[in-house]
Amino acid sequence: MELYIQHGRDRQRCGYTTGSCATAAAKAAAMMLFKGKQIEEVQIATPKGIDLTLIPVGIEMAENSVKCGIVKNSGDDPDITNGITVFAKVTKIEKGILIKGGTGVGKVTKKGLDQPVGSDAINSVPRKMIAEHLREVMEEEEYTGGLLVEISIPQGEEIAKKTFNPRLGIEGGISVIGTTGIVEPMSTAALVDTIRLEENILREQGRKNILIALGNYGKTFLKEEMPEIAGQYVTCSNYIGDAIDIALEMEFEGVLIVGHIGKLVKVGAGIMNTHSANADARIDILMSCGVRAGMESHVLRQISDSVTVDDAIEILMKNPLYVRLTEILMERIEYYLKYKVKEEINIGAVTFSNKYGMIGKTSAADDIRRKILEEENG
Repeated sequence: MELYIQHGRDRQRCGYTTGSCATAAAKAAAMMLFKGKQIEEVQIATPKGIDLTLIPVGIEMAENSVKCGIVKNSGDDPDITNGITVFAKVTKIEKGILIKGGTGVGKVTKKGLDQPVGSDAINSVPRKMIAEHLREVMEEEEYTGGLLVEISIPQGEEIAKKTFNPRLGIEGGISVIGTTGIVEPMSTAALVDTIRLEENILREQGRKNILIALGNYGKTFLKEEMPEIAGQYVTCSNYIGDAIDIALEMEFEGVLIVGHIGKLVKVGAGIMNTHSANADARIDILMSCGVRAGMESHVLRQISDSVTVDDAIEILMKNPLYVRLTEILMERIEYYLKYKVKEEINIGAVTFSNKYGMIGKTSAADDIRRKILEEENG
C-alpha cells in the first residue's frame, strides 16, 4: 500500500494490522467458496476510511470450505508480526457468523482485555470487520445460511514468546488486533493503548496502587532490587504523562514510577514525555540542582559536556554536596509529579543508575511500595 505519514523530515510508509489481514483472508475465502474458483485479489474497507487491495496466498479449496491467507505488511513500523501470514478458513454452517481462533491465535486468561477470559484473542474491531465484510459477500450471493470463520497464524505461538502477551494475559499465540485497520509507524496511539490495557488489567484485578516501569532498564532494576513488588507492573516507555493520566482516569489511589535516571531526571523539569526527540534537558537539570545545592561553578562546568547522565554522576559523586543534589532533584521530580495529578492521588518515584545503583526516591515512594506489596500478597 502507498500510504505515508510524516515524522519530522522522515516520510514513513504505513502498513495494515492483523485485523485487516484476517478480514481480507475471510472475505477472500468466502468469495472463493461461493464462486467455486480462485481470485487474485480482495478489497476491504478499514475503519480509518482507507480501502486495501490485498493478495490471497496459500489457497486451499474444498467442497464446503476454503482457506487462504494474507501476508502482514507493517510498512516502516518495527513490528515483530511483519511478514507473518494470517489465514482464514471459511465453512458453510446452518446460520449466523461464528468467528473463532485456531493455531497461533492466543487465548485470553486475564480480565481487563478486549475479550472475556477464555475467549480467543480476536479483538472486537477485527470481529466486527470480518462480520461486516462476510455479510456483504453473503448478500451479493443471496446466501441465507451461516458461515464459520477460523483464524489461524502458523507463526503466532513462536512470535508470542517474544512479546508481552503472556504477561498481559494472552497465552498460546498472538492477538488479532487493530482499531483502525492501519499500522502507522511508531504510532503513539498504539503505545498509549498498550499502557491503557495494562493498567486496566490491574484495575480489573482490584488493584488500587500500581507500579509503572520506564523501559527495559526499569524492569531489570525492579526484578533485581525490588523483587517483592515486581510481579505486576505497567511499562510506559517514554510516556510517563499518558500513564499518569490513565491512572487518574481509572481512579487508582497510588502510582509508583521506577525509572533510569537518564529518563526520570527530565521529570525534574516537568517533562512528561522523555523521548529525546521531544525534549532533552538532562545535564541542564543536574546543573540547576547543583547550583541550588551550592556546588562550585568549576564542578558544574565539568559536567556540562557530559554525554550521558551516568558520566555526569561519576563526576558529581566525588563532590561532598552530591547527596544534597540528589535530594533536590527528587524534590523537583516530586513537585512536578504532584502538580501533574493535582494531588488527587498519591504518587512517587524511584530512580537509579545501571552503573551506580539507587540514586534517590521521593517522600511518598516507600508508602506506595508498601501498599503495592500488600496488594501483591493479597
